[in-house]
Amino acid sequence: MDSVQYILSPREAFVAEQQWRVVKRSVDARQRELRVHLTILTDDQGKPIAKDAPIPLYEPPVFQDVHHATRSAIIIGAGPAGLFAALTLLEHGIKPIIYERGKEVSERKKDIALLNRNEGLNPESNYCFGEGGAGTFSDGKLFSRSKKRGNMQRVMELFHYFGAPDTVLYEAHAHIGSDKLPGIIKRMRECILEHGGEIHFETKVESLKPHLTSPQGEGKGETLTPVILAIGHSAHDTYRMLAAEGVALETKGFAMGVRAEHPQSLINKLMYHSTNVEYVGNASYSLVTQVDGRGVYSFCMCPGGHIVPAGSEAGSCVVNGMSASHRNSPYANSGMVVQINPEDIPGDDPLRGLAFQEELERMAFEHGGPQAQAPGQRLKDFVEGRASKDLPACSYLPGIIPSRLDQWLPTHIGKRLQQGFRDFDRKYPGFLTNDAVIVGVESRSSSAVRIPRDPETLQSVSTPNLYPCGEGAGYAGGITSSALDGINAALKIAELAR
Repeated sequence: MDSVQYILSPREAFVAEQQWRVVKRSVDARQRELRVHLTILTDDQGKPIAKDAPIPLYEPPVFQDVHHATRSAIIIGAGPAGLFAALTLLEHGIKPIIYERGKEVSERKKDIALLNRNEGLNPESNYCFGEGGAGTFSDGKLFSRSKKRGNMQRVMELFHYFGAPDTVLYEAHAHIGSDKLPGIIKRMRECILEHGGEIHFETKVESLKPHLTSPQGEGKGETLTPVILAIGHSAHDTYRMLAAEGVALETKGFAMGVRAEHPQSLINKLMYHSTNVEYVGNASYSLVTQVDGRGVYSFCMCPGGHIVPAGSEAGSCVVNGMSASHRNSPYANSGMVVQINPEDIPGDDPLRGLAFQEELERMAFEHGGPQAQAPGQRLKDFVEGRASKDLPACSYLPGIIPSRLDQWLPTHIGKRLQQGFRDFDRKYPGFLTNDAVIVGVESRSSSAVRIPRDPETLQSVSTPNLYPCGEGAGYAGGITSSALDGINAALKIAELAR
């Protein structure tokens, strides 16, 4: 079998997708007329293969029964790194034992609903903590810029195996949606349990010591159970526990800023030169510029989405974005963040980046309203340094209140954002408008800490048998790269178990 690429109109591409086996799809908006690039699988005679042809899409996983396995591995965290590590261990006959501080995904939904109604924060069950990790309820995008070694396509195949649509196998910017991803996560959990794995919810690991000294299997007291550390980037208390127990940590670069929200119709017009998106869906964007030696860029852009409260601690205000599978809300939002390097924060404490994040989150809380209400400012008012008398309609359910973000954001963030928005408006005239609003703060775009590990063994450089992975270890930046990092950690454990 081979493949052939077509450049089609949106309607032609839509029709072709219903008929033929598509292996790659991307939207090209570089010209005035939208085009869709489709790569279609063909037979030996060069004829397109029908969508429903009895040809396997990929090799399905084979999970072993580990109810009575003699080897096991502990996994701390049930986000994408932890779950994909567990599934990979099952493929190699190793029993995964997962500890997750938050709740299973259905119960987690209830706590998130309370948070969205501004009825209180559960610090252990929210947009950050719980089964599936932060990405479960913040969009479910499967696009990654990561150049990480490993089989990224296998990550997509596993998502598809557990119920994601066919498009995740071939879309350039694949997306599941926060309404669909919880069901997929549930099926992953059921698979792990069915095959003999363990998952302990509402179980926060307060110390690594008992786990790092647990014997592996019966009668093998000298072989220790490996521990995969997949805590996510918001587990600040766990980082402090690691520091207290002597695990090597280091400050890494990260980014902070705000979330900007525009009318989706405006973004469609700017990106697609049209408001007719019937066959291609709402437009997204990816923006980047340099201001005074630091990057300013869009992050986690959510077309047809909502801004959500993503804090995990009382007295702080953090925002993020999400889209449901249809991406059909009237709003488009994106993180707009400024690069922060370790040298930008005085001191030598490896956790000083966390302290900086927390300080800005407290400032946002003080300038916001009761509970999860967030500070907001019209975009053009922010750039031109004036107060917003009122605010436009916004997707952020707990509510926003007018605030002078231009005055209280740290200068090295606020000034760079102002210039960044000017740069983005030069590229897409009309982007800088008072019909848009910024909401603060976007502070959890990536981890401010790295847990150094040996590049060959993937074990902590200070703590043998500990496998830090995913966003919380500073080695990934989203769902797919975190999942792949979890897979790699599990493969290394399986390799050493042979």
